[in-house]
Amino acid sequence: MARLILRRLLRAVAALLVVTAVVFTLLHVSGDPAYILLTPEATAEDRATFRSQYGLDRPLWVQYTRYLGRLTQGDFGQSLSFRIPAASVALERLPATLELTLAAMVLAVLVSIPAAVLAAVRRGTLFDRVLMALTLVGQTVPTFWLGMVMILLLAVRFHLFPASGRGSWLHLVMPATALALWLTALLARVTRSEMIEALEQDYVRTARAKGLAERGIAARHALKNALLPIITVMGLQFGGLLGGAVMTETVFAWPGVGTMIFDAILKKDFPVVLAGVVIVAVGFIIVNLLLDLLYTVLDPRLRRA
Repeated sequence: MARLILRRLLRAVAALLVVTAVVFTLLHVSGDPAYILLTPEATAEDRATFRSQYGLDRPLWVQYTRYLGRLTQGDFGQSLSFRIPAASVALERLPATLELTLAAMVLAVLVSIPAAVLAAVRRGTLFDRVLMALTLVGQTVPTFWLGMVMILLLAVRFHLFPASGRGSWLHLVMPATALALWLTALLARVTRSEMIEALEQDYVRTARAKGLAERGIAARHALKNALLPIITVMGLQFGGLLGGAVMTETVFAWPGVGTMIFDAILKKDFPVVLAGVVIVAVGFIIVNLLLDLLYTVLDPRLRRA
């Protein structure tokens, strides 16, 4: 068990290094912050002083090496636009992103799994066909397009929910729904497939022969054995939700890490972008480590790995 966690941690560190290296390189070749953050009236000397102040005049590999050195000490650097620690800017926005992501995940699970279990039990019925058609639509509709349609209809036309911002639970409904749609469709398809396979196993036939109710068989036996792949998809897609929140937060002006990264990219505020990316990546790594621990609870055979 300890070796499994150690291997995961080493892979996570390697993945984090790759992510930061790619993002760091792309940011620094995309443009000069001195031309974005300084006024048009700034002289060449002013711009040179600005680059020297933030170490932007040094070779790229030197900048990245220094950045990694500071990162190991928990120093994400200073925001170029806010002139405060970049970590403070990102952590201030993190609760909003976690709120949106967790709400989307809970909504997706509550809707998809019961519907998929029922569809598997009633395989081939009208409900099953309708659900599969809806999952196909859910996996093809772009999140940003759905968000704009929801704003036009539910906020502008019928005034049911606020169009943007964060405040009461009403502000959360539309962005969480838009973000959850794709995951809901994916979880429904995976759960239905795993449930159909589980319902065809010998232990299910034995349970039926004993006269157990079909609902009890599906909930207590089939679903329990189908949980591992479903949990795997949930864990992997949690990171996808964190990444997908960038577009959703932008559409709904939700003040989270995604909106912060988008604004920081426009301003060439490299430390803030990197702080946001690292925080999202670390969140994804933590979720996957927790999944590995959960696997050992659901499947004791993995404890001997």
